[in-house]
Amino acid sequence: MSDPTSPRFPLTSKRVWVAGHRGMVGGAIVRQLEHRDVTVITASRQECDLRDAAAVDAFMTANKPDAVVIAAAKVGGILANDTYPVDFLQDNLLIQTNLMKAAFAADVEKLLFLGSSCIYPKFADQPITEDSLLTGPLEPTNEWYAIAKIAGIKLAQAYMKQYGCRYISAMPTNLYGPGDNFDLTSSHVIPALMRKAHMAKVAGAPGFEVWGSGTPRREFLHVDDLARGCIFLLEHYEGFEHVNLGSGEDLPIKDLAFEIARVVGCGTALTFDTTKPDGTPRKLMSGDKVAALGWRPEISLADGLASTYAWFLQNADALPERTTEMAR
Repeated sequence: MSDPTSPRFPLTSKRVWVAGHRGMVGGAIVRQLEHRDVTVITASRQECDLRDAAAVDAFMTANKPDAVVIAAAKVGGILANDTYPVDFLQDNLLIQTNLMKAAFAADVEKLLFLGSSCIYPKFADQPITEDSLLTGPLEPTNEWYAIAKIAGIKLAQAYMKQYGCRYISAMPTNLYGPGDNFDLTSSHVIPALMRKAHMAKVAGAPGFEVWGSGTPRREFLHVDDLARGCIFLLEHYEGFEHVNLGSGEDLPIKDLAFEIARVVGCGTALTFDTTKPDGTPRKLMSGDKVAALGWRPEISLADGLASTYAWFLQNADALPERTTEMAR
């Protein structure tokens, strides 16, 4: 068991490039690092398009990070994955390949690649352990994104196997929190339901519509907990296998929708559109491996939803106006 008081890779005085700092995950990691004795490196797309290998090489060479966190990715829900499969597969392959290759060339000491729980088989045994990877078919509604993320895990492992690089991977469960995407054409389930609930509240409607039957079970982790977990792994973990990062608890989408209605303060006359896909029936990841290392999440779902809605209200004017169906 790793001793949390004795990091194997202390971040103190390190230069850390958080690739994808403008996204929800990258932004949360930056917020956590800002409280540490760390130099945080970031780059906008205008400064460095991560799909451009030459641009990534040049930025890596110029900024000389000691560690790199790959939080950058093209993400979206069912609708977006189904509509833009080339973009989801190709863009993510380019981003992760360019960053790892450039990190190797620049002698970066440590790299953390962030994947997604959608890498696991659709009907994996629950809770899902890390060794379930590649043991069955994927959920078809997001397989393009999943395949890219699996390739990223394997590329990090390949660098470790062939060159001894300290490249590790973490697999977050479904995330939510400040900086989430509340555009209903491309958002995930929590921000989509929260925005629908808010619209119902403003309109004085009795409730709102939920895609699917409401029976699938999902696990959720607040993005600030994820950020703390990522930093913990950077400092304490150097194993070959990827590590799950989740809350260890799941609930039906129907229960989630009622909880969001309670937090928002809207009506609870919910309708369920069963003509829309449910996706994977259950997806709960085992957190035994990271718990054995000494890390556990701190933010409850109720508290996390409340703080996320508060963030939404503060930023609502800057959010997209489109109101088409949500994606999960």
